[in-house]
Formats: sequence, structure tokens, C-alpha cells
Amino acid sequence: MAISNTSFCVKKGEVLGLLGPNGAGKTTSVLILAGEMKATAGQVVLGNARDPHRTKDSATLGYCPQHNPLWPNLTVKEHLEIYAAVKGMNKEDTNRAIKRVSEALEMKDHLNKPARKLSTGVSRKVCFAISMLGNPTIVLLDEPSTGLDPKGQQRLWRAIRAAFKNRERGAILTTHYMEEAEAVCDRVAIMVSGKLRCIGSIQHLKSKFGKGYLLEIKLKDTQQVNVIHQEVLRLFPKAAKQDRFSSLLVYKIPMDNVQSLSQAFLHLENGKIIQLVMEMKMNVKDLTGQYEGR
Repeated sequence: MAISNTSFCVKKGEVLGLLGPNGAGKTTSVLILAGEMKATAGQVVLGNARDPHRTKDSATLGYCPQHNPLWPNLTVKEHLEIYAAVKGMNKEDTNRAIKRVSEALEMKDHLNKPARKLSTGVSRKVCFAISMLGNPTIVLLDEPSTGLDPKGQQRLWRAIRAAFKNRERGAILTTHYMEEAEAVCDRVAIMVSGKLRCIGSIQHLKSKFGKGYLLEIKLKDTQQVNVIHQEVLRLFPKAAKQDRFSSLLVYKIPMDNVQSLSQAFLHLENGKIIQLVMEMKMNVKDLTGQYEGR
């Protein structure tokens, strides 16, 4: 059984993240929602279930699958024109939409390239652009940022946020990465072995299931390692040193060793450690401990 007793809803203006490892059931869930796979039980409701005038066509669907559904010999512009025509858009609206998405996703230089010559990252951008054609009210995004470089990921994340924040549409986004969920999603549902283990805002999940912090310190002077190590232990007595690279020190700090982040940064500043480049990141584990994100 791929998915068992999974139930959730998405509100207008919200991006819900399905987070979990390979085999958790994320893509299967999306395939069922998209109608590509038939569920053996349960139902999918598109649109407002309480609306007495709701019909099957009352909510339009946008879909960005995990595997790119592109024709190798057609250009990016031709793909956008064809999918726009399928969604009933007229030529004028199509041209405006193509201009808008190509600028937002930095694809202007790729519009006349055939799909076979596109990099993986650009192909994912095209798939996202196709899913947004026709102003769908519900959008399914199955790992949309796979293959993008960090800059491309940041641009895509901004585009997703802009497309849904305070809008009359909602989205479900699957991902492996807590960083992506934090950047894009309003709520996160963690799936493990086909079951929904927890659901809530990022901050709620961190507060409830967080195991501790990571303190990463980038060294300006590698000769100061011992001094910094002693200072970290003075500030956080339970800190555990992790693998050390040539210019990077990493410590795990239990949550009970940090009463508040503001006080932690104040102590680091007073201890002169803040003079170095450093950041603190939260570890989040699901109830089974099988999945860890940062």
C-alpha cells in the first residue's frame, strides 16, 4: 500500500508542502490528485466543497510533474503556446503570459531553443511555467526545483511565493528539503512510509519536534581554533563538536542549552565569536526519526 489514511486540505493563498524521503508517498499522492492514478478508497475534492454550485469544472488545475513532459523537438515558446491553447487562452493573453513568465524565470534566451537542448534546470522552469498558464486555482508542483542551481532555485521560489500569496489559488508542493519548504510553504505535512505523521507551520514543527541547533563557524584564522572551541563550550556547555573542515567548525547544541535565539546571539557577540561569519540552523525530525531536514 503506497498511501494509508491520508487526509488534508489546502486553503486559498496557501502553499502546502509534502515533505519526506524517497518512497514516502509524495508523488503517489500528487498522481492521485492529478487524476493520473486511481485511488482504491477515499475522494479528492477540487474547489470549495461547501459551495452548492460547485461542479467538476469549478476549479482549474495546473500540474508540474516530477518528470518533464516536453517534446524534444519543440521550442520552449511552442510548448507554452500549445499548452495555452489547450487551456483555452486566446493569442493576446498567451503572448502576455509568455512574456511575463519568461522574464520572471529568466527564460527569454531559451524561448526559441528545442527542449532537447535545454538543461535540467531550464526544463523544470518550463514545466512550472506551463503549470501556471490559464491562472489555475489549484496547482500541483512535484519537486519543481530539482536540477536548478542555487540562484535558479531562489528565483523559482520567489516566483512561487508571488504566484500564491494573497491570491485566489492554492498549491501542493512536494520536496525533500526543509530549506525549500521554509522558503515556499505556509504549512508542511511530513510523510513517512505512506502515512502523514504531522502537519503544521514550519515554526510549529520546529518547536514541537526540533532536536537542537547547528552552530556553524567559518574561521578567519585557523590558529584560533582552540580559543573558539573553549569559548563555545563556555557559552553552551552541552555543545558537541562535529566534523571539522579546514576553515569551518560545526557544533550541535541541544535545545535546552539555548533559552532564546536572541540571547544566544548576544552571548556570541559578547564572546567576540560574532566577528566570524556564522549561522545557526535548526534540525527537524519527524516522529519516527527516519527523516531529517535542515
